[in-house]
Amino acid sequence: MNFASFKNARVVRSSWLEEGGRRLDCNPYMSGALEARDILRQLSVRKDPLSTLTAGYVGGIYNGPMFKRNYVDSPECGVPFISSGTMMLADLSSLPLLRRKDADSSRLSYLRLKPGMTLISCSGTIGRTCYVRPDMDGVWSSQDVLKVVPNGSCIPSGYLYAFLCSRYGMPLVVSGTYGAIIQHIESEHIAKLPVPRFEADAELRVHTLVELAALKRSHADCTLTHAITDLLCALHLPKLLLTSSPTPFSTASVQASSLQSRFDGFFHSRYHSEAFSSIASNGASTERLSDIASSIEEPKRFKRVPLDSDSGGIPMFGTSAIFWSDPEPLYYLPNKMAAPYVVTRKTLLIPRSGQISGVIGRPVLPYGEIIGGAVSEDAIRIHCNSEMDAGFLFVFLSSEYGIRQLKARAFGSSIPHLDVWQIGDCVIPKVPEDLWVSIGRQGLAVSELRGEAIGLEREARRIVECAISGEEM
Repeated sequence: MNFASFKNARVVRSSWLEEGGRRLDCNPYMSGALEARDILRQLSVRKDPLSTLTAGYVGGIYNGPMFKRNYVDSPECGVPFISSGTMMLADLSSLPLLRRKDADSSRLSYLRLKPGMTLISCSGTIGRTCYVRPDMDGVWSSQDVLKVVPNGSCIPSGYLYAFLCSRYGMPLVVSGTYGAIIQHIESEHIAKLPVPRFEADAELRVHTLVELAALKRSHADCTLTHAITDLLCALHLPKLLLTSSPTPFSTASVQASSLQSRFDGFFHSRYHSEAFSSIASNGASTERLSDIASSIEEPKRFKRVPLDSDSGGIPMFGTSAIFWSDPEPLYYLPNKMAAPYVVTRKTLLIPRSGQISGVIGRPVLPYGEIIGGAVSEDAIRIHCNSEMDAGFLFVFLSSEYGIRQLKARAFGSSIPHLDVWQIGDCVIPKVPEDLWVSIGRQGLAVSELRGEAIGLEREARRIVECAISGEEM
């Protein structure tokens, strides 16, 4: 086997080994960090160490201590709590609630997020970045999230974020990774990271794009929340509270006839019966989801032929990525192979497997590159007759009344699953046509706003990268 046989092989200069203290693991050399560093060195503009551009607790770059997490059900007694696994979510309504008494203590109070911060996952899958938007104000973060607090008098927060997640900033961030099984980075690893400084107008332009993207994402979340509230008020349905446990304890008696199709306790628990009985008792007529949708499909598994991003293929998304604020494809597929798995905005996606506390049973209305992209067969498709129908069903199924019906239909112990027949039995209340259209438009607006935010943020990164590389914009 020769050198060219290794797809990701690189030539490492001996001088790089000396500079790195003769570090022989691959991370610093394969990430592109040293090439990015050399490009930044050749720039004629000023470069400021990251630590000189931050302010706040311990210099403005910190993660936090490990601590016991006490969760609660009531929003009055708790605060939303984010981790490196949930900070990428587009919809933060399902975050667990950390006990407020603990969050407000002097030991943890500084873990509260504020708009303008840059978050970096620093344990496990490291290097993922997130810009703290207005709807994340008042959320607390875990020790697995590195917080970078910009000094507004030194640098625009949006510009700093755009650089850190660019193709020049990110390799430098992850180059300090250490650990074999569970990888980590710490604040001292990025404190001296060089940040190129351009004219104030250029940095402000990038900052404005990032801020506008953050506002659109917050607006999307508010639009979905208001749509759910409007729908429940019109149907005279009480608000169901979130539960800290995915399978909260309850006892009930059920008729023998109701055990013919499902015998498991969770399906007959109060968690599910509260949603079903409230819909049935409000006097409105109902219909099954399968009667509204044009079809509900569970795609077949298939053999992949992964392609590179520059191959002209179709992006392939997993069921975790479709919930992110900026979904990243796993890889790309040949057009013919991907065609049966391509989705549109008339298709609702429901993850069919996973843990009850996770994404299983949570609906996604495609946005950004997911529209026209391929999605894993692990997502059940609800094909709708129109985009308006998809928008309405997205709003209803995103409410507790929809989520509880979907999650309660999961079966299996280790890795629960959903199937097409069970999903089709979910009950949907009938509403007047004008209400259906009004709610449907709000659901579609959520998809549009999230897609616009992705475009704005990517444009901000492109401007930074072109300024560094000297490419034409």
